[in-house]
Amino acid sequence: MVEVRDDRIQQMKELIAVLLPAARAYYQESREIMSNLEYDRLYDELLKLESETGVILAGSPTQQVGYEILSELPKEAHESPMLSLDKTKEISALQEWLGEQPGLLSWKLDGLTIVLTYEGGELVKAVTRGNGEIGEVITNNARVFANVPLRIAYQGQLILRGEAVIKYSDFKQINEEIVDVDARYKNPRNLCSGSVRQLNNEITAKRNVNFEAFMLVKAEGVDFRNSRKAQFEWLQRQGFDVVEYREVNRETLPTAVEAFSENVLSCDMPSDGLVLLMDDIAYGESLGRTAKFPRNSIAFKWADEIRETQLLEIEWSASRTGLINPVAIFEPVELEGTTVSRASVHNISIMESLELGEGDRITVYKANMIIPQIAENLTRSKTVKIPDRCPVCGGRTEIRQMNDVRSLYCTNPGCQAKKIKSFTLLVSRDALNIDGLSEATLEKFIAAGFIHEYADIFHLDQYRETIVEMEGFGQKSFDNLIAAIRAASQTTLPRMIYGLGITGIGLANAKMLCRRFHADFAAMRKAEKEELIAIDGIGEVLADAWIGYFSLAENNRQVDKLWSELVIEQEPESQEEAIFAGKTFVITGSVEHFANRKELQAEIEKRGGKATGSVTTKTNYLINNDTTSNSSKNKKAKELGIPIISERDFLKMLEGEEHANKSTE
Repeated sequence: MVEVRDDRIQQMKELIAVLLPAARAYYQESREIMSNLEYDRLYDELLKLESETGVILAGSPTQQVGYEILSELPKEAHESPMLSLDKTKEISALQEWLGEQPGLLSWKLDGLTIVLTYEGGELVKAVTRGNGEIGEVITNNARVFANVPLRIAYQGQLILRGEAVIKYSDFKQINEEIVDVDARYKNPRNLCSGSVRQLNNEITAKRNVNFEAFMLVKAEGVDFRNSRKAQFEWLQRQGFDVVEYREVNRETLPTAVEAFSENVLSCDMPSDGLVLLMDDIAYGESLGRTAKFPRNSIAFKWADEIRETQLLEIEWSASRTGLINPVAIFEPVELEGTTVSRASVHNISIMESLELGEGDRITVYKANMIIPQIAENLTRSKTVKIPDRCPVCGGRTEIRQMNDVRSLYCTNPGCQAKKIKSFTLLVSRDALNIDGLSEATLEKFIAAGFIHEYADIFHLDQYRETIVEMEGFGQKSFDNLIAAIRAASQTTLPRMIYGLGITGIGLANAKMLCRRFHADFAAMRKAEKEELIAIDGIGEVLADAWIGYFSLAENNRQVDKLWSELVIEQEPESQEEAIFAGKTFVITGSVEHFANRKELQAEIEKRGGKATGSVTTKTNYLINNDTTSNSSKNKKAKELGIPIISERDFLKMLEGEEHANKSTE
């Protein structure tokens, strides 16, 4: 028996050594070195061993509720500890736990837990969960959350907890605006964690962080009739968004769980399960707590739908940073209502831990019912060879270890995959606007050797036979792509210039350059620094970037070849009076008169003005139809004394121009 006990204790030590770095990476560093499914499996195994042996080792993650705080934000102890929740995957266990008590079933949101404190109706403090005992003070950041009330009617001290989250729709939009795929955020939780803990709340404000209240801790002098539901309703009346919930009892609980599960894919709020909370406040609190869990609430984790399939191959996907990621390609299976056939393996460390080999029987699932993942390798042949050559350029590869993660990199600085950013920008909507050439498609074509430089895009028709056989393509898709390329060959000079990706030269600056040089591209390429900085909006930095770009022979060679493929349409010079010359506008919020912000921006530029994305000391006007809102841009404009005008005000400025023109006729 002693030997068995010793073996089990050794197993516990090994599990702790694996679990702690994974937990630290996920919660503290916003990165993932192990799937959630694998972490939960190992965690449950550790719990079982601790129960069987009666031994709990120092540092066990089953006894920790958080992790060491490393940021530079101020720290503060919580008034009461913020504990983790016990969890189950069985509805019957939820029913047994609830017993005859009424309960509230809600989403378990996947973000960052925040404690808000109000005094005299004012938000005075916001603190992250941290390690459960001590959190980070993020009050300035909370003030720019999308939906946090800065002032409420209640004048006593209010303390409440909630989850800071970034919606899937906002997450998608933020990522789409980042041209560099490798710089995009992995998931909404990682983005939210970084946004909430910013040292500069201007960045937080841009991320549209939402706060969903899930627990009232303290509200002096308010009678809630011993009901959590009454607390939620009261918080809503104070202006807070409360996490979506349903009233349940033992009998209605299964139906409610099923209703939530059906809405997982349509819910815009990221979640990783459900929370069941006892409605009876006094009864719930009388149950007390364990060292780690409160006894008045419990988490429900989705029972992952797992399918067995066969691993066909490991595809090695090169990126612009040189990172080469392994992607598992397997026999298609139905998961959560969709067909999946591939899943990222993330890095060499995870691939090696799974001991993958072609032909292996594997099980796959969707993390949080959304992202395909490998759960387990049943046969573990361990035959996958790590390539010593880049799949794109053939350059030498090397394995690099960062902290506890091993990853594969291409060492060739001239690798075409590293240039994907420039190709993606060239075909983007505001540049050549080639529909059908997504970044993923570009990566495929580059990997296949079809594209080496800009001009190659216009000769993809020579690879028809190969392209129509590619995954996701067929004859119709190919024909549509070629038609889009031909249409894109007729473009404007500002679009082409923007597509070159010269540092700091956006579409607005490209238009200014074209106006100054009357669309003479040859003259623009030869322009001296003094000529460039004389243009409104072009300072020394942008002038140096422009000159530096065209000082390189390789850049000029590629631009010449691209130029030969294009038909540059001559844009008529604006006949409108340049009433906004030297003026800078920022547009925010929705527009009503114009079709979209782009159309409004074009109207400004047509009259010599410029539109930028951020309010600074150089901004002349902020256009926002909600002139009285407490948005971050409105606040910034007020601080700097910048006029906030509505769309109607802007139109009046244009009408003034028309009247002026008539008066001179």
